[in-house]
Amino acid sequence: QVHLVESGGGLVQAGGSLRLSCAASGSRFSLNVMGWYRQAPGKQRVLVAVIGSGGSTTYEESVKGRFTVSRDNAKNTVYLEMSSLLPEDTAAYYCYVVSGSVAYWGQGTQVTVSS
Repeated sequence: QVHLVESGGGLVQAGGSLRLSCAASGSRFSLNVMGWYRQAPGKQRVLVAVIGSGGSTTYEESVKGRFTVSRDNAKNTVYLEMSSLLPEDTAAYYCYVVSGSVAYWGQGTQVTVSS
C-alpha cells in the first residue's frame, strides 16, 4: 500500500505562485508515473501535469508555460510549481502515483486563487 502525503496548498492572489509537494512511501515497486490532477467544485477531476520515470511530461493545455512538474526519485517526491495563477486554477489538487500497475491518490490539497 502506497501512502501519499501532500503539502503546499493555500490561498494566493491572482498572478501569484505556489508549490505543491507529494511524498510517497510504502511502495514495493518503482514509481512509474507521478503527477497531479485537480477537481473544481461541480466538475470532474482532470489531469494537470504528470511526469514519467524517465522525465517525460504531459500538461493540460491551460497550464502550459505556467506550471512545472518535477520529481525527486531519491525522495519519492513529486512537485508542482505553479506561477501566474488564475482564479480558474482554484480547485482541490490531488497527487497521483502509479506503483507497479496500481494507481494511488493523495487526499487532496486546496488551492484557492483570489481575483
